[in-house]
Amino acid sequence: MAEKQGLNGAYYGPAIPPPRHYHRPGRGSSCCGCCCLVTFLLKVIFTVLALVGLFLLVVWLIFRPINKVKFHVTDVALTEFNHTNNMLRYNLTFNVNIRNPNKKIGIYYDRIEAKAFYEGQRFDYQSLTPFYQGHKNTTVLNVVFNGQQPVTLQGQELTQFNSEKASGLYSITLELSLRVRFKLGKVKTTRFKPKIECDDLKIPLIGLSAAGSSGKCDIKF
Repeated sequence: MAEKQGLNGAYYGPAIPPPRHYHRPGRGSSCCGCCCLVTFLLKVIFTVLALVGLFLLVVWLIFRPINKVKFHVTDVALTEFNHTNNMLRYNLTFNVNIRNPNKKIGIYYDRIEAKAFYEGQRFDYQSLTPFYQGHKNTTVLNVVFNGQQPVTLQGQELTQFNSEKASGLYSITLELSLRVRFKLGKVKTTRFKPKIECDDLKIPLIGLSAAGSSGKCDIKF
């Protein structure tokens, strides 16, 4: 190794080599990958929280006591309700008012299944036409059950039927199984599956009458 001589012949020793920089391959890319993964997970979490928050807001706006969607059976016509030899023959029509009192929320009724029950037994089923209900709107559903179905009534059930037949006033339950979406501005929620139960219905045979003590129906999720 050549020795370095300075001015005036002074000797400064051997030349100092430049510092060497060592690089560990793969460490930088690994850190970047971890950071990207954490960022992605945080974005997913925030997105899920935002969607959940929007869902809770819409449900609260729809079903709070002030602006609750209301279902009400207004009219019922029962022209036949006869049970012989474990066969029920019936002719029954319901008018159901659906009131959406919300100012900014519309409702998509994607599926409407109407079911009629007597003494806990379903005796008919109808699928109604889907529709969209705008804000501050009242829609009337017309549900018709007409036909005959095997229905077995024994013991207390048969006694109850004979008692109601004598009085001419029958206890019939209407149930609506729905699949709905809510629209708030341009945002549409996921589908919900509420069940509407109208079980306070006392229906007289023949003629048109107000239903039950109130005709109001309960919403269950």
